[in-house]
Amino acid sequence: MRLMIDTNAYGDFLKGSPSRTEVMASAQEILVPAIVLGELRSGFRGGSREKANLLTLEQFLSSPRVRVHEIGEATAIFYAEVHGSLKNSGHSIPTNDLWIAASALETGSILLTRDSHFKVVPGLIVQ
Repeated sequence: MRLMIDTNAYGDFLKGSPSRTEVMASAQEILVPAIVLGELRSGFRGGSREKANLLTLEQFLSSPRVRVHEIGEATAIFYAEVHGSLKNSGHSIPTNDLWIAASALETGSILLTRDSHFKVVPGLIVQ
């Protein structure tokens, strides 16, 4: 199973959430969108645990099963499709989450998240 994680899924995993730990342990590949890295690093910045959080993140990213998913032209095409589809159906989700959804669709990944608004994205499998 290819899994893409949202920012809150990473946080839940670090806190030892049994459901997150189990799902992530069973994944063959875990993708972290560059957008999520930006959100995480932004959240760490200036905090009392910034260095420790960055070290933990680097350790997580060093796993052979974990890969950063960069945003590219293919992602932009999926973004446009998702945005247009949601706009036509009268739904909207935050811009960063549009990019995360587009990344998951592009890679054929299951998206691990707590955010229920992802469920309105056509074709996106959310866990």
